[in-house]
Amino acid sequence: MVKESENRLKHFAALKSKYQATNYPDSSPSSLLYLILRKVDLGIELSDLEFNWLGESQLKETLEAIKQEQQHRFQEFGNLEFEFSKLKSKYKATKDNISWQSSRLYFIVLKLESGNLLTDSEVKWLRANGLHDTNKIAQEVNRFTQLKSKYKATKYQDSYPDSQLYQILKKLDIAERLNNPEYNWLLNNKLLETAEVFQQQESVKEDHFANLRDKYQAIKYLDLSLSSPLYRILQNIDAQNNLSESEINWLEQQGLSETIAIAQELEQTRDFAALRVKYKATEYQDSSAKSHLYKILKKLDLSNHLGEQDINFLRKRKLTEIIEIANEKYASTLKYKIDLGELFNESEIDWLKNNKREDIIIFAQQKHFAILKRKYGLIEPLLPLEPFYAIMVRLETKERLDPKLVLQLMEEELLSPGGKIALAYYRLEAEFYEQEFHRTGHKWHIPTASSYWRKADEPEQALKLTNLDLSQIRESNLKSAISVTRGAAFRDMDNLADAESCAKKAMELQPESYQPYTLMAAIAHDRCDYAKRDYWHEQAIKRGAKTEDIDNEIKRLIRSTKDDNKRYEAAEYLLKKDSQRYSWAKSYLKKPQYNGK
Repeated sequence: MVKESENRLKHFAALKSKYQATNYPDSSPSSLLYLILRKVDLGIELSDLEFNWLGESQLKETLEAIKQEQQHRFQEFGNLEFEFSKLKSKYKATKDNISWQSSRLYFIVLKLESGNLLTDSEVKWLRANGLHDTNKIAQEVNRFTQLKSKYKATKYQDSYPDSQLYQILKKLDIAERLNNPEYNWLLNNKLLETAEVFQQQESVKEDHFANLRDKYQAIKYLDLSLSSPLYRILQNIDAQNNLSESEINWLEQQGLSETIAIAQELEQTRDFAALRVKYKATEYQDSSAKSHLYKILKKLDLSNHLGEQDINFLRKRKLTEIIEIANEKYASTLKYKIDLGELFNESEIDWLKNNKREDIIIFAQQKHFAILKRKYGLIEPLLPLEPFYAIMVRLETKERLDPKLVLQLMEEELLSPGGKIALAYYRLEAEFYEQEFHRTGHKWHIPTASSYWRKADEPEQALKLTNLDLSQIRESNLKSAISVTRGAAFRDMDNLADAESCAKKAMELQPESYQPYTLMAAIAHDRCDYAKRDYWHEQAIKRGAKTEDIDNEIKRLIRSTKDDNKRYEAAEYLLKKDSQRYSWAKSYLKKPQYNGK
């Protein structure tokens, strides 16, 4: 108790001295003045009663000292608040609910400002309070501090990440070359040891550059500066990176062909090593890019077909797995060709047969057959692959059909007028006979070709072919045949006047031929003059036409009549004339719809 009393006396004496109250006679710790001075020293605000007591006790100097102390405290308080506000903004901790008096944040940002590392608990506190940006800055400050220590720059006070020193130290840490302004900045800020680190790095790089120039045969290039494009290119080569086209062009411009050759050989060697792994050829001893195996694997990787020489090379070295892979890849390539709708050539078909892949050949034929059936309008699902696939392939390649195939088309009724197969076949025949006429000069090919052009539904080609000066032809029967087929082509195009003119000319040239008369009968039918048609048919029979052929011709005329009303009238006429002979015409007596009647 005595010691405590002594301590209080000493403390009271010190406070009286501090606040200029030494003249106050009462030095007892129980004095009212001691209570007031302790409150002031603790920063506790005095009441009016206490201020009045000081005044009444004639302690003016003490009053003045207390006021100055409180004013100083108030100013210091404001300074702390302002400083905290600046630090919050700087370190992106601007949360409205954070107070500098009660929060740990003030201490944390002061640590960051002074370049001190945060503890794990402080980092966790930042995360827990959602101060992620502050935490990121703290991490950067941490790294900056470590780099300053590593590169002897601790005397530099600023530890904020936007410092130029931080950018410089990061470059030094990855051995990236500093530019002149950065190096001069180090000198100007008297960071000589840091600058020395950079010089040491430069020295190491210069030695490295010299070694690379020797290693990759680039010593003829005289620019030894580290900023030279050559240094970066040689580093790329040494790092086993492939050169870009621009880098190769630059080396060519400098005449460094040996460097290019070395780089390309290294690139090929790496490529070869990867291909050997990919295609299970790692046991093959020769790893040189000049090996024939490299060329084979390169072909294989590009999905190119391996030739017999390549296969023999692999077979002799017992690289059978590669052969199997090559065959499978080539088979896949051929399958893809099928998907594209392309046809196999003879060598591809031979390869498939030799490798017992007839399944792909059959699959290709079936796919192509389906495409051709759609093209030629064949909807019969049970139409057999052979011989009709062979027929359509010949038509596609413009090869004439042999008589046996033509007979099969006729048996399947695939040569009926207007069918796409029929049109293709007739066009092919027309082209053949027209070419034969031009090749041999044999004029009897003209009416034959014209007839086929008409059947191919191309009467314009028939007219073009028969547009001849008949006076240059001797044989009357040939001239008559040309006139008949020309007239029939005019009739196909509904030019009945010119058709009749050609028919009459044919009669004059060969009066005993029945063909001009059947043409005249067809023209009369088109004009709905059925009595005249009968007359011309009778004239044709007199000149050798068979009655059954004429009846078939009448059937064809009625069947090909496009107008329903005209077909009805023609059928009705025949039945009135001879209902027994023309009984087939009853099928055309479905009453047509007369427009407007």
